[in-house]
Amino acid sequence: MKIYTKTGDLGQTSLWGHGGEKRVAKTTVRVEAYGAVDEANATIGMALTAVAADSEWARWLTAIQHRLFAVGADLSNISPDRANKITPDDVQELERWIDQIESRLAPLQHFILPGGSRLAAHLHVARTVVRRAERRVVALLAEDPGAAIHVQYLNRLSDFLFMAAREANRQSGQPDVPAQF
Repeated sequence: MKIYTKTGDLGQTSLWGHGGEKRVAKTTVRVEAYGAVDEANATIGMALTAVAADSEWARWLTAIQHRLFAVGADLSNISPDRANKITPDDVQELERWIDQIESRLAPLQHFILPGGSRLAAHLHVARTVVRRAERRVVALLAEDPGAAIHVQYLNRLSDFLFMAAREANRQSGQPDVPAQF
């Protein structure tokens, strides 16, 4: 199968679901939403380049990549009775990871600058891209209320990435740098 189909050359793409394929403009809210999720997934892949393959970091980030792929699949499915692949259990898993990391860190007393170690910097970039994806999915809610679980997942994921960046800095001996404003 060839990678190029030429079917998108005029600015349209296909959505899927029962009832057949539907062609829409690549600028629709739905396509913007799952495109932003794809971008977020790629930033997680970039962060993975900064961790050991057999580490807790690799397990977390790889699991997140799989879940983000599921988010994208859900959002590209226009079946009105779509059964989402993302569930409240996925949100709760992120909350458990956040709690685990938070137990290792000093309480946050101030806003901090994004950056520090290489891994932390990647995680902060991923966090901001996930926030953008979250905003795009929020915009989709008006036409797809079933995307509410995806908003929750992305919101919790950005929280996880913030805490993970702090933990990456702690592990590398980099202190949080207070923002001065």
